[in-house]
Amino acid sequence: MTATDSAPAVIDALFVERIAERASITEELRRLPDETIAEARSSGLFELLLPARYGGTQAPFPAVLEPVRQLAHGCTSTAWTLGFYALHNWMIALFGEQAQDEIFAGGAVLAPAPLAPSGRGEPIDGGYRITGRWSWATGVMHADWVLVGVLLGSGSSMFPALAALPITDVTVADVWHTAGMRGTGSNDVIVDDVFVPAHRIVSVPKVYAGDSPGAAVHASDTYRWPIVSALALTACMPVLGTAERVVGLFGERLEGRILAYGGGAQKDQPAAKMRLSEVTMRVAAVGGLALSVADDIENAVSRDGAVDLRLRARARATAAHVVHECRAVIGDVLGAAGASAHFLDNPMQRARRDVDIVAGHAVFDYDVSRELDGALHVGASLSPIAMV
Repeated sequence: MTATDSAPAVIDALFVERIAERASITEELRRLPDETIAEARSSGLFELLLPARYGGTQAPFPAVLEPVRQLAHGCTSTAWTLGFYALHNWMIALFGEQAQDEIFAGGAVLAPAPLAPSGRGEPIDGGYRITGRWSWATGVMHADWVLVGVLLGSGSSMFPALAALPITDVTVADVWHTAGMRGTGSNDVIVDDVFVPAHRIVSVPKVYAGDSPGAAVHASDTYRWPIVSALALTACMPVLGTAERVVGLFGERLEGRILAYGGGAQKDQPAAKMRLSEVTMRVAAVGGLALSVADDIENAVSRDGAVDLRLRARARATAAHVVHECRAVIGDVLGAAGASAHFLDNPMQRARRDVDIVAGHAVFDYDVSRELDGALHVGASLSPIAMV
């Protein structure tokens, strides 16, 4: 049995059907509907990676991947947002014990995490005064807390860190007017000279390496995963699930579609059946690849207590490849599905717009991720700030 085989069942088919029914209103709202948030809170998804001492399941990290993939069969925006909420409870568990006791006092929280170091922190007694503006705060419209990337100190002593702030300490700027992924509500957050105590700060290099304070607090392999690998593999699951759904819809479409002018059934065309077979195998192949890398990381953490740079780079490159290939599959399917697939009531067109937006995420930069992976294959050095 692999780590990914042992995922607790937290997402049922009826929930996926309901979020599919809400996909249009989710897009119009530019955030998740309250009903979706309520159902997700009661599903156990947010507790999946929450430490046991705070009422969580404390499952092996790969257990989160399958539920997020399933959610995307209903709505990409919903899968992305709920998946990140689950991931960010894991991320908070990387902080020190005092921060976790404070943040998890009532159990799992909803916490967006714009991680780019767009803020600055000046040291003062007991902590830092933080100021900055961050984009891409997925799920901020329902947030309890926010995690932000900051550069602390000044000059040669400056170092990257993550800071945790209650939502009451930030201002949300309504900027999320996009072509896709509209339901994520990924607005900007602004922090203006806010005090953050030192216990709500954690070093980025430590969480990159899987050597965070939380790893010592919980003594569990779950919290020794390196953060970029965790982020990349979790974030590619909504794209994988979306591609699976589009391929399924294409198969259903072939059953009844009559071609214009020629008048024949598309399912009788050899090329259409070949296309369906091809895209089915392509999606299955990258799905298997992603889960295989997740198991390799889980095994490395369990065996060695850490994951080396080469495997971390391969995980990021794998996630980028999953997104690149799934995006191509969706494009191929839409090209064969006919012009009517682009009407706004057809979920296939929304899937394409959503995945186009996701592909722009920094962790999925296809050129950069392959360069990092290739560099380690040939023994080349990496920048100390490389995202691995």
